[in-house]
Amino acid sequence: MNNTEEKVKKVGFPFLLMGAGIVISILFIYLFSEVAEEMLEQEVKAFDDAIITFFRNISTDTLDQVLTFVTELGSLWFLSLMTIVTLVTLWIKKRDKWGMLFFVIGIGGGGLLTKVLKVYYARSRPSINPDIDAVGYSFPSGHSMGSLIFYGFIAYFIVRSEISKPLKWTVAVISGILIILIGTSRIYLDAHYPSDVIAGHLAGAIWLILCILSLEWIAWQNVSNTRPLKVVREFMEQRF
Repeated sequence: MNNTEEKVKKVGFPFLLMGAGIVISILFIYLFSEVAEEMLEQEVKAFDDAIITFFRNISTDTLDQVLTFVTELGSLWFLSLMTIVTLVTLWIKKRDKWGMLFFVIGIGGGGLLTKVLKVYYARSRPSINPDIDAVGYSFPSGHSMGSLIFYGFIAYFIVRSEISKPLKWTVAVISGILIILIGTSRIYLDAHYPSDVIAGHLAGAIWLILCILSLEWIAWQNVSNTRPLKVVREFMEQRF
């Protein structure tokens, strides 16, 4: 095995990881476009109405209070506060400048993307309620998208850390449950249609994956002397 082939082996896993992430992102983009198209053509109305009716039938005062609290965990003020806490923690514990940068890009860019998509699709909400941030356009759900990006990033930072595996799994599971509960709370509280929440999760997942892939690529480049694109070019030149 020559030197170029050895380098190809070293870059193989990062390339596979990047490739898998890109494929998943493309799949989510396709699914988002399908949901958006069906929303515009009113093809999701029966689906939305059925789920909204279900939640209205099981509503209670206690559930109202619980899910009103849950929905605040995905609110702009709460995620903004926790973003600052996360940035301070990343700086104090690891001086993780790249992590901080892409975390800010993830949160800030996700917020901007949400606004652009809302204005573009201009879907009215099922109801307006300023007390739970149910104002403006509805599609996609900003709470759903923002919470997936934020809690997804938190899970990523924890999984990448040196804590025990059981704790990593615990944080990942809790993050996933929170994301689902926040999206559910938006439907239950009549702030969004179910298709808004699904679209918010898909759009958030796309942006989160792209941000994490970019961060991982830069982190790998910083610790490796091997330059992937150069290695691939050398390998192709030898073969062809």
